[in-house]
Amino acid sequence: MVSLLKRRHDTGAMPTLNRAVAKGSVLVGAAIVLAGVLSIPGVGQHPAASAQSPTEAVMRMAAATPPTIPVVVPKVQSVGDTMVITGNAAAVNQVKLIARVVGYLDQIHFQDGQLVRKGDLLFTIQQDQYKAQLQQAQAQLEVQHAALTYAATEVIRYTALLKKEAATQVEVDHWTFERASAAANIKAAEAQVAIAELNLGYTEVRAPFDGQMGKHLIDVGNVVGGNGQEAALAEITQLDPIYVVANVSTQQALQIRANLDQRRLTLEQLHQVKIGAELSNETGFPHQGTIEYVAPQIDPATGTLLVRGIMANPNRTLMPGVFVNIRLPMARTEANALLIPVRALQEDQGGRYVLVVPADGVIQQRYVQLGQVLGNMQVVTSGLKPDDQVVVGELWRAAPGTKVTPKLTASDG
Repeated sequence: MVSLLKRRHDTGAMPTLNRAVAKGSVLVGAAIVLAGVLSIPGVGQHPAASAQSPTEAVMRMAAATPPTIPVVVPKVQSVGDTMVITGNAAAVNQVKLIARVVGYLDQIHFQDGQLVRKGDLLFTIQQDQYKAQLQQAQAQLEVQHAALTYAATEVIRYTALLKKEAATQVEVDHWTFERASAAANIKAAEAQVAIAELNLGYTEVRAPFDGQMGKHLIDVGNVVGGNGQEAALAEITQLDPIYVVANVSTQQALQIRANLDQRRLTLEQLHQVKIGAELSNETGFPHQGTIEYVAPQIDPATGTLLVRGIMANPNRTLMPGVFVNIRLPMARTEANALLIPVRALQEDQGGRYVLVVPADGVIQQRYVQLGQVLGNMQVVTSGLKPDDQVVVGELWRAAPGTKVTPKLTASDG
């Protein structure tokens, strides 16, 4: 009985045990393979044999590849030397509108501060009496035309009678005089008509140019233009174009003259000299114009030379009286100036510097001397070469001694 049970155990249990052992072998083998691929400590190798985690491996591979940094090559162009002085804007035209005839102010045709065009009607003065005076002058002109016609007829008649000895020479001479007198009276009457038309026209005060109105200074119903009164009705200011005015020091004026080799520019040449202006909250001198006037002498009281430019002001950004920075040329040009984007500049205790990438890809720090700013571009007078690659982006990743891969990009200018 015991032997029978033993045989059953041997023959029945062994296949099950063998299958379990085989299944365990497969799992262990898969674990060993996976551990070899992922380097999992404790599976297929001792934990001490694991040199790095997957994150560390990725970081080490990234560190082995130099980062890509955008760079630009300095732009080479001709640049004129300039100076920047403080001045102010001034109106090209500013006119007080005054009544030229006596009468009641009848109507105001604008709102205070309104923009107006040349010829727009601004004020109307009472017109009744001036219309009547014009009609009277026209009537007088017609009388003189009639007198001339009558006198010319009489001259013809008495000349014919004189030939028949039916009239005297005195009568002929009289009507000849009357004819000439009537012709002269016609010219006088025409002049009176012209004066009456002018006076009637003066009852309408119109804008002398495009500009902006100030507030009206006299209300409707008041008498204007009487008893030599010259009280202004309102003031109009021309804002486009506009002047920019500044005073150049004697030293700066002498330097400009030296740069010109003591030559004096003609008025036509002077009007071609370009200037720029900017407000205190602007950069890059967005307002462009030309020099319009230079004083013929230094002001002995201030030791300065008055310079006035003129520029378009279509959006009325510049207002008369506002302070502006004015960029004036110094009459000297640098043919091969180097320009880089302003954003490439950095600064420390040693001064202004840029980062450049030489052929080996290791970033270097270069201190530079700077010139004028042209828009978004900075003129570099020393410290750079035309073929240098200047770092303009990813500055937080770029540091002297760091190896990078430069990527050439377009400059800002």
